[in-house]
Amino acid sequence: MPQRRVKVLIVDDSALVRELLTAILSSDPQIEVVGTASDPYVARERIKQFNPDVLTLDIEMPRMDGLGFLERLMALRPTPVVMVSSLSQRGAEASLRALELGAVDVVGKPVSDIGEGLPALREEILSKVKAAAGANVARRAALAPATHAAPIAAMPFRSTETVIAIGASTGGVEAIATVLRALPADSPAIAITQHMPPLFTARFARRLDETCPQRVHEARDGERMLPGHAYIAPGDRHLRVGRSGANYLCRVGGSERVSGHCPSVDVLFGSLAREAGINAVGVILTGMGSDGAEGLAAIRQVGGRTLGQDEASSIVYGMPRIAFETGAVESQVPLDDMGAAILELCREGGTHAIRI
Repeated sequence: MPQRRVKVLIVDDSALVRELLTAILSSDPQIEVVGTASDPYVARERIKQFNPDVLTLDIEMPRMDGLGFLERLMALRPTPVVMVSSLSQRGAEASLRALELGAVDVVGKPVSDIGEGLPALREEILSKVKAAAGANVARRAALAPATHAAPIAAMPFRSTETVIAIGASTGGVEAIATVLRALPADSPAIAITQHMPPLFTARFARRLDETCPQRVHEARDGERMLPGHAYIAPGDRHLRVGRSGANYLCRVGGSERVSGHCPSVDVLFGSLAREAGINAVGVILTGMGSDGAEGLAAIRQVGGRTLGQDEASSIVYGMPRIAFETGAVESQVPLDDMGAAILELCREGGTHAIRI
């Protein structure tokens, strides 16, 4: 039986953007553009009419902006949404807020020459729309009104040399925040790679710093990694864990794509395996694709500990699934329990090297 095509509704006030997105999406036989809308009020009627699987949504529109519409949509009729909006300074801030409100992913609309710039993003747009169609937005909507878990009380760790590395992609903005909020202020140093455009990561770090017990900031090359601190990979460079004597350091650099991404989770996990060995704790969260599976396997092979988010709590069960199926994940854990599971591994100590 042929696979049903993904039904997409395009919401954007620009007629040119609607035309370009229609052409891009319609070029994929797995996607059907069922309609377009110039503002949220028209979109509301189109949603009732066509029941789309995915919406593409702009932020700045007349009568009601995209953020206001997204918030209402996720409360009343949770639907996978891919934001297609400018990645200017203002647009990046708004797009990050959209991810917090429940958007599955973001595509950065070119700020100039959109007639050539948007078609150049064809593969990114197609892959993100198709991934969004399988996103578990009902799970995200159910979590939205819940209060955040209180951080776990500080407890003695097995080693002051323990380092935690977290990797995530689609759905990771809220997943990472959930994990950090559940960890104590004196947790071991945490390195984080989240697939995100360059302008987003510094803002993402600031938001986490405001709401999480740890000190959180974008990683800087050469800085010492300290307990109670979390370091976010910049959106256009890889984050590696380095070593100088007894100290762990952030190593930031390189723009080549690894496992299809820059920054890459595989790069982070691989460096942690080399530098921390049995003192490494690797955690792979929700995301599209396979980035992180190879690096997580390296951590487990040297005797470090590894966790993966389970399917039921993942917005997109791609990265955790591949890592689990290849044997890189020691244990699958619901997102709400991940903080406690991480701390348990930090207290237990390393395992003997496991060949997988």
